[in-house]
Amino acid sequence: MTPLHFLQARAIWPAFRILEAAMLRRMIFPILMGIVGCAILLGLGVWQLQRMEWKAALLAGIDARIADAPVALPASPLPEDKYLPVAVTGSFTGRFIEVLSGQKGTSPGVRIIEAFRTDDGRQVMVDRGFLAEADRTLPRPPHAQEVTGNLHWPQDADSFTPPPDPRTGLWFARDVEAMAAKLGTEPVLIVARGPTGDGIAPMPVDSSAIPNDHWGYAITWFSLAAVWAVMTGYLLWRIRQRTI
Repeated sequence: MTPLHFLQARAIWPAFRILEAAMLRRMIFPILMGIVGCAILLGLGVWQLQRMEWKAALLAGIDARIADAPVALPASPLPEDKYLPVAVTGSFTGRFIEVLSGQKGTSPGVRIIEAFRTDDGRQVMVDRGFLAEADRTLPRPPHAQEVTGNLHWPQDADSFTPPPDPRTGLWFARDVEAMAAKLGTEPVLIVARGPTGDGIAPMPVDSSAIPNDHWGYAITWFSLAAVWAVMTGYLLWRIRQRTI
């Protein structure tokens, strides 16, 4: 290196250090935001994985309870007894409610919710299951029956659910309290596990209606973390290019 080149380098070096320091100062905040943002998003993804495991254990517990051996109907069932398997003997009364329903691979139809008088004089409701539209007019006389099923308090209705049709009497959702008032029974619903006659197909309780979407949520959070990291890297590159 000639003396001239050495002097030029000595003159340029301070300016380069100043530019480098300025670039580092401009990068500090994006780097911190990138680290914090990725940490938060990754933490949310891990939390969803933990929630997924918790929900899987919960569903396994519900399935085990549904499949348990039936017991006698409690004297005063409460919502805390949801999914409790019970067995009752008595007779169907002929008083029923039809709830709009459907089954995969079949024509539209209704759920039959019927008042049931037990041998000890109690009146409760039994969700007998699905009846195809074409069979709704067939006679279903009262008859004695032993029913095995699960106690249930379904949450079918929401703010958009219309009230029962006053012309046809068709209901659009199950509401235990309202159905019990209509049929004059205790607010107790037993969903039958097996057939109860009259061509009605049972629709037993299961856990399939309880979602476990936490894996999808976890993938979303992890994907957002990756996008955040890429955007941070791109921003740092732009800062470096502008500084140079």
